Amino acid sequence: MEILASFDLTRCAWSAAQLSGCDPKTVRHYVNMRHAGFDPLRRVRRRRLIEPWLEKIEELVERSRGKVRADVVHERLRAMGFSGNERTTRRAVAEAKAAYRTGRRRTYRPWLPEPGMWLQFDWGEGPRVGGRRTYLFCAWLAWSRYRVVLPTWDRKLGTLLACLDATLRRLGGAPTYLLTDNERTVTTDRVAGVPVRHPVLVTAARHYGLEVQTCVVEDPESKGGSEATVRVSKADLVPTEANLLDEYRSFQGLAEACERFCGEVNDRPHRETARPPAELLNEERPHLHVLPVEPYTAALGEARTVEDDQTIRFGSVRYSTPPGWVGRQVWCRVEGEELAIVGSGEQGLQEVWRHRLSVPGHPQILPEHYPDHPNGRGVTQPRVRPQSDGERAFLAIGEGAERWLRGAAASGAVRVRAKMAQAAELALLFGSSQVDEALSRAASVGRFGEDDLVSILAHAGQDQEILVRADEGFSAQPGTSAWMGFGR
Repeated sequence: MEILASFDLTRCAWSAAQLSGCDPKTVRHYVNMRHAGFDPLRRVRRRRLIEPWLEKIEELVERSRGKVRADVVHERLRAMGFSGNERTTRRAVAEAKAAYRTGRRRTYRPWLPEPGMWLQFDWGEGPRVGGRRTYLFCAWLAWSRYRVVLPTWDRKLGTLLACLDATLRRLGGAPTYLLTDNERTVTTDRVAGVPVRHPVLVTAARHYGLEVQTCVVEDPESKGGSEATVRVSKADLVPTEANLLDEYRSFQGLAEACERFCGEVNDRPHRETARPPAELLNEERPHLHVLPVEPYTAALGEARTVEDDQTIRFGSVRYSTPPGWVGRQVWCRVEGEELAIVGSGEQGLQEVWRHRLSVPGHPQILPEHYPDHPNGRGVTQPRVRPQSDGERAFLAIGEGAERWLRGAAASGAVRVRAKMAQAAELALLFGSSQVDEALSRAASVGRFGEDDLVSILAHAGQDQEILVRADEGFSAQPGTSAWMGFGR
């Protein structure tokens, strides 16, 4: 600029050179460039060795839609006779790709969502728990920026519906549209580029008052809110060398970590709105649709029928159910490390039971579900059914009579009917309660002889805290110790 100013002042290249301290030829060079309309400050690039090959580089970039690598281009140019180094080729390819993207750059417009309109969700890879893969269901309510992250073991349709129901219950309502990508649980096929919705998902969406929308295929930028939620949640929940998180020992620990994450991101001010999403959700909730009282049945899990043995089979494992559900349909879904069984009762849907997940070969059969089958076994003893008046009179004494009868039959006692008649007569003399107690005590100690019942009644007033069982340890038979020295 000093050279040009000096020339404008003197109108002489030699005088301008003396004023600016340079050669007169330099003054003439910059003055001629200005008169020709060029920028005097622009550096003129010298002719490069790769210039004869620039058209070929542009062709390769155009044909590959800007995806070709510089090392591949360099190998092709060398085969065609190019003698330059790879660094020169890389610079030329970078310039060609920049020029290619300039005319094809995607433009964006800021999205201004309305309250109660859009809910987006996506799946992310979660951490491993006990060597098993987990997934993160990440939902994002567009206007309030409220986020919900739920851990799951799989990405099946039943799991998806359960996560959607839990998300909508947490939001307190349903928006108008549900936006996601084209997974098999959402899109079953594409005909002429048009996605075909999964019929079960469409039915579930109608149940909640939603309309399912999917983004363009292989275009995650069209649902950037859920993509950002997945990225942030994975950065804060998945253990990596960057965030230095500890491994999760159980699925419950991962679920608690997701709850803490949702609480943190929803309670701090968002960068776009400068307000916490939890606060904005209270304002958006009146714009949401009212949820039905009961969830969509497919969201409850997989349907099963309770068999005659009060069990259902899930994942090749049998799980017991409480009495009263035999032959009825229930729904099973996995929640963390538990199997939740839900059925439809008189008061609507209700949770039947929760079992800890098991593996094949280890059924979950709880004793409290079988009150009529003690010790985990079926009733092997026949029911007592009196056939005669004498039997009815004996069994009418009480529960001790039934215990005595079973014990006497099992021990091989003789003259059982005569002893039963004797007990019935004694009940008339001493009272049913006293005889019933004596029969119960006789059954406990195994005394089923002829006069055992009379003997017990005779000593009924004495202290009988210690029961003596009639066995060899208390036998009246004299010992054989006197015979030990016989013949010596």
